[in-house]
Amino acid sequence: MNKLLLIAFFLFSTVCISQDVDSLMNELAQDSRPDRVIATFKSTKLVLLQTNETQKKNDLAFWVGHRFGDIGGEFGGSNTLYGLDVATDLYLGFDYGITDELTIGIGRSKFNESYNLLAKYKLLQQEEAGIPVSVTLFGQSNWITREEFQNNEFPNQSDRISHFAQIIIARKFSSSFSFMINPGFLARSQVMDPEDSENMFVLGMGGRLKLTKRFSLIADYTWVNGLGKPSNLDTKYYNPLGIGIEIETGGHVFSLNFQNAPYIIENNFIPNTQKSWEDGGVRFGFAISRNFYIGKKRP
Repeated sequence: MNKLLLIAFFLFSTVCISQDVDSLMNELAQDSRPDRVIATFKSTKLVLLQTNETQKKNDLAFWVGHRFGDIGGEFGGSNTLYGLDVATDLYLGFDYGITDELTIGIGRSKFNESYNLLAKYKLLQQEEAGIPVSVTLFGQSNWITREEFQNNEFPNQSDRISHFAQIIIARKFSSSFSFMINPGFLARSQVMDPEDSENMFVLGMGGRLKLTKRFSLIADYTWVNGLGKPSNLDTKYYNPLGIGIEIETGGHVFSLNFQNAPYIIENNFIPNTQKSWEDGGVRFGFAISRNFYIGKKRP
């Protein structure tokens, strides 16, 4: 893989240190400019994808993400309590708002015993009369730390590292409906199939529909096959699709969702989703987050 490309994406995701990825409501305060549209989404993450939202300055968020096993199909059913006996991924992370626009985060995934460093930067904010959309930049590097499954699986330490960059373009159409489009690029050194792509473009999209004061329907989809991943691979891959319910409770947001992606962070689920909604490969998941303000006392 082109090492200059790896370095560029590593710099993007670590230096462009942007804002976090969390399933928390961030206590979105009133903006100093009354014409700005705030709270496009209620969380920094939808089901699988990042949203345009970032942590507030000096807010530290701790969040837990969980993916259970298949509900149906060959590996699901009553013998695994419809997937609840199995954990395909567990994520623990911390995200901190350096400014209202800039967040950094660090986390650890069960899958591949990997650690990630992320950054999120709010570049543009939608205005009621002016800028029609919000634009946020997101970058993430992921480091696999597990032992090799076979000799020389990772010849170089750089083979354990992947990088993901994304532009999040979001618009709040009304108080009840928001939508986003997320073009992104994944760069990695290791692939399971020699015909697979080390580098791939992907296109995500997602939306939030407010049902009641406390409940919203959320969904997102990432187009991978036929765009960044070849369709003639020995292993069958699927485009990640997630649907869930978002619950607002006193300044926090919890999400209860279903998705065919077994893993939580983009570097893992985008290239490795081998489950389908059609064959019972759907799994239950949730995200819980808690915010802590660690700056000076607010006036």
